[in-house]
Amino acid sequence: MESTLLYTAFEGHKLLATGQLQDVALKMLRRLRTNPSASVLLFADATGREMDLDLRGSEADALERLKIFVPAKTETLVSTGPGRPKLGVVAREVSLLPRHWEWLATQSGGASATLRRLVEEAKKGAGGKEAIKAAQERTYKVMSTLAGDLPNYEEALRALYAKDKRKFQALTREWPGDIRDYTKRLAGPVWERA
Repeated sequence: MESTLLYTAFEGHKLLATGQLQDVALKMLRRLRTNPSASVLLFADATGREMDLDLRGSEADALERLKIFVPAKTETLVSTGPGRPKLGVVAREVSLLPRHWEWLATQSGGASATLRRLVEEAKKGAGGKEAIKAAQERTYKVMSTLAGDLPNYEEALRALYAKDKRKFQALTREWPGDIRDYTKRLAGPVWERA
């Protein structure tokens, strides 16, 4: 997924905005000011979760309240002992059996370097399956909210979980274009890694 988190807002079956949270929130706020009865839904593209924003008051007020969704900046790490704080290395306790410690002692680079390498290899090995599952889950969440009443919804879900791109596209062909395109984009890793 991109390094910049994206958010998408829909008004009914029509795409209102996609982009960074602040930009999408401002478009939502402006739309709700012009039509207070508009039904606007916001989704986090990374998770498919529907979000509820407090858009009351001025634009500045609404943007200030968005700060709860932005991760705090990491503090500059100061070396207080052994380790590599500038690299973000965090010392924690690891509990292993004696035979594990014996095996680690025989590895080049030391126990810490070997454990880091093993973790990275495990992440790469499971990465494809995890990416597919995450894409299926986020697409499911969005589909259940935006497309649950559309034709072929259940069959499209089955095709999504069966990783059948051709069938998914055929079943969603008659959906409103914005919903069809958004669900296809969210499901992208399912088809890329299947």
